[in-house]
Amino acid sequence: MPLEHYLRGAVWYVRGRVEYGGTPITTYYRNSTRTSEEESAREWCRAEERRVIRIHLLGEDPEEEPITFADAVLQYDAKPKEAAYLVPITEVIGAIPIREISPKLVRELGPKLYPDCSTDTWTRQVVSPVRAVINNINDSDNGIAFRVRGYSAKEKVAQDIKRKSTGRKKYPPGDWKWLLKFQNHAPPHIGALALLMFTTGARISQAIAMHPHKHIDKENGRVCIPGAKGHGDRWLKLPAEVMDVLTALPLRYPRHYARKPENLRLFGYAGRGGPIKLWNKACKAAGIEQIPFHPAGRHGFGQEMNVRQKVDEKAAGKFGGWSDLNLMRSTYTHAEQTETKINQAQRRGLVDAQIETKLKLRKEP
Repeated sequence: MPLEHYLRGAVWYVRGRVEYGGTPITTYYRNSTRTSEEESAREWCRAEERRVIRIHLLGEDPEEEPITFADAVLQYDAKPKEAAYLVPITEVIGAIPIREISPKLVRELGPKLYPDCSTDTWTRQVVSPVRAVINNINDSDNGIAFRVRGYSAKEKVAQDIKRKSTGRKKYPPGDWKWLLKFQNHAPPHIGALALLMFTTGARISQAIAMHPHKHIDKENGRVCIPGAKGHGDRWLKLPAEVMDVLTALPLRYPRHYARKPENLRLFGYAGRGGPIKLWNKACKAAGIEQIPFHPAGRHGFGQEMNVRQKVDEKAAGKFGGWSDLNLMRSTYTHAEQTETKINQAQRRGLVDAQIETKLKLRKEP
């Protein structure tokens, strides 16, 4: 029978034979198209039929060279950091045609290139760049997404034991107490930066890009958080106390920038590295833990809204710019005072049960 696609779980598979003139010209197919989208699976079948029939009639085209990973890298518009990750990868698999690169090969590159790093590093510096490069070709070729299974919790633990480390330091999310102490010892623009990120969930890159006239609507008590990671700009109404702090800031230009109106920045920095020195100095002067931008701001917002204040997660997600509420729950909320909360809950349950049953946990001797 001719090639047909069918759904198996969440992935589309293909079965059948390629036929020409009603006669099968291949062996029987039964394999994955590696896509969860029906249209991509259908296109896979059409592309495979065209390829096989061309070979059947004309033979292999000697002028048609397979696209190698190195070729694919040259066609990919990588950001500077991503380009740096791709250099060692290309040195190892650059000559391999992308159609021969399997998810297993990609996963094995992580420990090969970075034997002393975590599985998170393998994902960030190997799996994600390779997947992006191949999918860039697939998007213009056959539209079939290249997927690589992530490293499991078991693999993560094994690698952490091997390298005798559990990874980067885990910082607590920011809270109002930390923020007030920080503001008391920080320069006004640094304190306002921390306040904005904590009350809006803005990333440091978004906050740094804000213009005092384009992104602040003093009359209506609103700020505009510049778009990032596929999201557009979002205008947010903030409490009067927060707006007072932001609108009181003097006009600032990034260092070495021409004094032109378009070069103004709300906090006076051109890049995310600008505030680091004064930020860390304020933490030290206040005698508080040195929490970086992201945990203090976006993580702090998520924790404050979802855990401490128990705000409706849809409202918190929309305000903070999360399209995926599962990501917000899993990454931006954290357990706090775990032992105290659990012990108090156990005691409440025990007391209630003792009152109801008139029994004691420990009998008097």
